[in-house]
Amino acid sequence: MKLLRRKAEVSLDARLEALAEAADLAEGRLGHDTVERARAVVTRAGVRRGLSVDHTAVALAGATGSGKSSLFNALSGTELATVGVTRPTTSKAQAALWGPDGSGPLLDWLGVPVRHTVEGETSGLILLDLPDHDSIELSHREEVDRLVAVVDLLVWVLDPQKYADAAVHERYLRPLARHRDVMVVVLNQVDRLPEHAVKRCLDDLRGLLEADGLDDVPLLAVSARTGAGIPELRELLDRKVSRRRAWSSRLAADVASSAAALWADTRPAVTGDAPAAARALAPTPDTRALTAARVPAPAEAAPSRADARTPETAWQGRAPAGTAHAGTTPAGPDRASAPGDVVVPEVTVSRALTRALAQAAGVPVVVDAVAKSHRHRSTAATGWPVTRWLRKLRPDPLRRLHLARGSRSSLPPATAVQASALDTALRDVGAAASAGVPEPWATAVRHAARSRSGELTDTLDRVVATVSGGVSRAPRWWRVAGTAQWLTVAAMAAGAIWLLAVFGLDYLMLPRPFTPTLGRAPWPTVLLIGGALLGVLIALVCRAAAWLGGRRRARRAARALRERIEQVAAELIVTPTRDELSRYARFAECVTVAAS
Repeated sequence: MKLLRRKAEVSLDARLEALAEAADLAEGRLGHDTVERARAVVTRAGVRRGLSVDHTAVALAGATGSGKSSLFNALSGTELATVGVTRPTTSKAQAALWGPDGSGPLLDWLGVPVRHTVEGETSGLILLDLPDHDSIELSHREEVDRLVAVVDLLVWVLDPQKYADAAVHERYLRPLARHRDVMVVVLNQVDRLPEHAVKRCLDDLRGLLEADGLDDVPLLAVSARTGAGIPELRELLDRKVSRRRAWSSRLAADVASSAAALWADTRPAVTGDAPAAARALAPTPDTRALTAARVPAPAEAAPSRADARTPETAWQGRAPAGTAHAGTTPAGPDRASAPGDVVVPEVTVSRALTRALAQAAGVPVVVDAVAKSHRHRSTAATGWPVTRWLRKLRPDPLRRLHLARGSRSSLPPATAVQASALDTALRDVGAAASAGVPEPWATAVRHAARSRSGELTDTLDRVVATVSGGVSRAPRWWRVAGTAQWLTVAAMAAGAIWLLAVFGLDYLMLPRPFTPTLGRAPWPTVLLIGGALLGVLIALVCRAAAWLGGRRRARRAARALRERIEQVAAELIVTPTRDELSRYARFAECVTVAAS
């Protein structure tokens, strides 16, 4: 029987470390703002963990006239918040504290100077009354955005008249879809509706929340004026506060949102044969979660309320549950927000790349020069001594290129055609390596393939000079053949001197000494003519051997140059490309851990 083991849960510390590493890896690749928001989440998490974890900061947020202050008073059992017709009534956030000991540093960090101690059994609760998120005052909206980004638990207070307002759904609820575990939605002022209309409004609101990706968020109907639903809301808050886990859940949601934003910035291409998960990775509003304090643009000062519904239209003709409002499409945390297992292409030195590098480095010219140099030096070492000095008047092909001793070469620069072929080969390496890699990582991979192209010319020149100089050593048989040639010269000289002596004696009419013969030919003649013929024969044989040896040396040089060029390609082209692919794979792994 196969045992199914439950996947181990990743700790918050591990997720924060993964997010920090992902942000570092994304530096210079993804958008600067996205990377900085991820780092801000890590920094903020470190600060929050160092503050009181026995207190839970709960914020009451909502629109103008939703009854936040009235609900604040009802939950605290006080009249701390000002309630009135004049709008806005709340300009600065204020806090009601149950068990204030140790909460000071946390409230200082939250920036809430107005604090009130409330007697009660809910020890550890910090209830915040926020300004209106749609206030006409910019400072009020900025205060809301700042605190919404840092509090531990969010209670969204909606009213029957504006619960479908696009301002709250598109600016807050939908982007905070991954924060469902630290969110509560309250429909306030239900006492204004007929009894049968309350359920219809709740059903309609539940459909809108499902469209926002918040289908599991608690939804309560309350009335701050009559007290209906207040005990249930207080009990829900007591339960969440008593667990002392809202702060970590909030940080975990922030980490997941930042990881999703990092992955959304990769902008994977949508192709017809791409996996469904990859096609779902296009940037969405929920990946731009409120990981840092938001400052709305001036255009957001007066959000459109064209989508707002009245109680009559809501309960008389409710839209089907799950229908998105304001012409938007459903979005939420279920959309692909992490890469999962990423497979990067394998990068190797291709034949086309090696061939292009060899052409640009002048390898064919060098290989031809190696063969010619071998034949040139062989003739100079083993040729007929009578005529070999003529060979020395010709320059050595390798020395002409300054390749004989591994020095800097005098090879001509690559032609326009060769440079174009090399550029094409480099582009092909980058294109093959970046296949299937999302942008902008694909661009980074292609850039990495060319990042050290400026070093290719000098490196290849040194390689060619070093390898070519190593194949210029003289073989041993040249010395034997050269000795044999000098012996033939000695024989020719002995025969010539002998003949001159005989001619001299005959000229002086002196007695000729006995001259030995080989058959009928006298030995002086044999030595002279035989030495000359033998020297020419040895020279011809050595020339044939030098031609074969030149071909063999050329093949050996070509093989050695190819191996060294492949090493250069691996060092200057393939290695940077692999490093960038490894960086992307590690980034994807860190994003997966952070989003888990």
